[in-house]
Amino acid sequence: MPNFNKVYLMGNLTKDPELRHTATGTAVADLRLAVNRWYKANGENESKKESDFFTVVVWSRQAETCSQYLQKGSPLFVEGRLTSKTWEGTDGIKKHKTEVIASKIQFLNKNGTPSTSRAFEETLSDKKSEKEEAIPF
Repeated sequence: MPNFNKVYLMGNLTKDPELRHTATGTAVADLRLAVNRWYKANGENESKKESDFFTVVVWSRQAETCSQYLQKGSPLFVEGRLTSKTWEGTDGIKKHKTEVIASKIQFLNKNGTPSTSRAFEETLSDKKSEKEEAIPF
């Protein structure tokens, strides 16, 4: 049987992206995403809200772009996969963490539609031009 690990999330950042670099210089950003769910409890007319919080890890150029353009409250759509880590803390207690490793990030407008920021498009087109210039043929 084939295996499948795919996650789709749409929510808002709970804080600004945290950008860092690995020892080899690769950019990595942590995003904290809140995803809300509205529901009505049995027999009640009033809607209730339930929130789930996810850590989303973004790599390379995508991480740098997220760090540059996103801030607390920014809405986004994330496509990725789940990963789990287990380790023993300095206090001897076993710790567990589940994260989403992003493969695609889509910036959204406040109404939830895809955003096409002119500055973002220019950044991507500048990067493309640099790559095209580096190709010798």
